[in-house]
Amino acid sequence: MNIFADALAWIFSPERLTGSLPLPEAILQHLAFTFFSVVIAAVIAVPVGWLIGHTGRGREIAVFLSGAARALPALGLVTLLVMLIGVTLKTEAAIVAFVLLAIPSILAGAYAGIEAIDRSVIDAGRAMGMTEWQILFKIEVPLGLSLLIGGFRSATLQVVATVTIAAYVGLGGLGFFMIQGINTRDFPEVLGASIIVVALALVLDGIFALLARFAVPRTDGPRVRLTASTRTPVVVADSFT
Repeated sequence: MNIFADALAWIFSPERLTGSLPLPEAILQHLAFTFFSVVIAAVIAVPVGWLIGHTGRGREIAVFLSGAARALPALGLVTLLVMLIGVTLKTEAAIVAFVLLAIPSILAGAYAGIEAIDRSVIDAGRAMGMTEWQILFKIEVPLGLSLLIGGFRSATLQVVATVTIAAYVGLGGLGFFMIQGINTRDFPEVLGASIIVVALALVLDGIFALLARFAVPRTDGPRVRLTASTRTPVVVADSFT
């Protein structure tokens, strides 16, 4: 238990506010890498996932590419990209690597959310004269929001844990203290930085869990209910306004 007490003492030591990399600055760097990587991955993966889910085309290719991206070794990928792009652009190289790691989960959440929707709901929307764009944004996107948030949740947790390797190419973050602690055999420093990474992951996980819990379809889309006698879908027409 002494090492945990020493790790906590390291975290809350006034010395963490000074030095070449103060702890609050390292935390902000860590979160910045995570945020920008997930946002860029979302810009790429969400539209593609919606297109795949709506049209039903390209799913096999997406699954293959997602699986291949998941199999990439993060540290090796960051090092390779830094070597290819150049040391002067190592920040961009690291973000590219983290984006590639985040895309599979977000892509899967985007198209799985739409694929999970009962086809009778979509058919009811078409029967009411809705266009394909209206079906996508008024039915499929709202009803698939929960699984999409799950994809964001998985991607964010993976990236926030992986960003620690950015320190291997001199980009700071909480991984800086882990590498420094390993080199100096300061294990409370290594454990203290690890505890903070775990705490960040738990906080982010809790935020996404709340978002998923309260994710509900928009009220301006078609409402579909089942009649008690026939158990067949009935569309409430006035919900399209």
